[in-house]
Amino acid sequence: MILRCPITYNTLTVDEVKYSKKGLALLSRTLTYLHDLSYTQAEQLEKAKSLAIKMAIQGVQPKLSAIFNTRQQGFEFTERGGTFIIKPQNNQWAHLPENEDLTMRLAQAIGIEVPLHGLIYCKDESLSYWIRRFDRPSLKSPLTHKLPVEDFAQLSGESRHTKYRSTMEKVIKIIEQFCTFPALEREKLFKLTLFNFLTGNEDMHLKNFSLIIRQNIVSLSPAYDLLNTTLAMGTNTIEELALPLNGKKNHLKRADFIDYFAQEKLQLLPPIIKAILGEIEANLDHWHQMIEFSFLPPPYKVGYKNLLTNRSHIIFD
Repeated sequence: MILRCPITYNTLTVDEVKYSKKGLALLSRTLTYLHDLSYTQAEQLEKAKSLAIKMAIQGVQPKLSAIFNTRQQGFEFTERGGTFIIKPQNNQWAHLPENEDLTMRLAQAIGIEVPLHGLIYCKDESLSYWIRRFDRPSLKSPLTHKLPVEDFAQLSGESRHTKYRSTMEKVIKIIEQFCTFPALEREKLFKLTLFNFLTGNEDMHLKNFSLIIRQNIVSLSPAYDLLNTTLAMGTNTIEELALPLNGKKNHLKRADFIDYFAQEKLQLLPPIIKAILGEIEANLDHWHQMIEFSFLPPPYKVGYKNLLTNRSHIIFD
């Protein structure tokens, strides 16, 4: 059995235990070991439930705020000033940490900006997902060096309860209204929307799009909460996108993404569309390899590959 690092997916060498040296270095250049998270899945879920009211990172998935203690070589939960978010296994949907980590990794492979992220073993040998907070770039002073971030629900005057009350066409309007260089952000939006369709993420609602201000430039934030929800929910899914595109949430075709969305609504030039499609198509084999290297169990790997193959035929055939 080949053992892989849950941070890099690299094969472990004989002198590496659980994590590769490269994976540890991503968390800290001085890190030589990473302790298991000192909580079981059940304990993490209970702690997330007790802290949910106090924390500003609530959502459907239970999550915990954390810092990384380099001296202690591990994550520590905190109610205030967290620079990481940790998501444990979910009792409702199986293998969400492995699913989200993989999907974020697939996005990164085609140039979609994502924060540092990975998986960590817990006290009970379950895996939790961790991700660096992109709105708090300073590990030493996270609360005094925060970057302004607003999600599209806030910008639309919607709430977490009405986050599906929009369309992809309205998402474009928000970009046009607020972004410093909207033409660049329209390209990013096309790639991200196509990616979500190909990887079965049918839960990209208004709260999963955000704008961030960095060095006085307003742009789309790094991607987050990318998840193959079709795989996670199985036969319970009937939609292909959370927000309708061209009046549709399912039965989407190549023409909806290329002719209507990219050309007509995003007004992208043909060479740009061709380049984005080419980059994704060129990575399909690599995506399949990454799925195989992932920490999903074999049946889920097969399901992910089958969905990706079927959706790819719609776009590229």
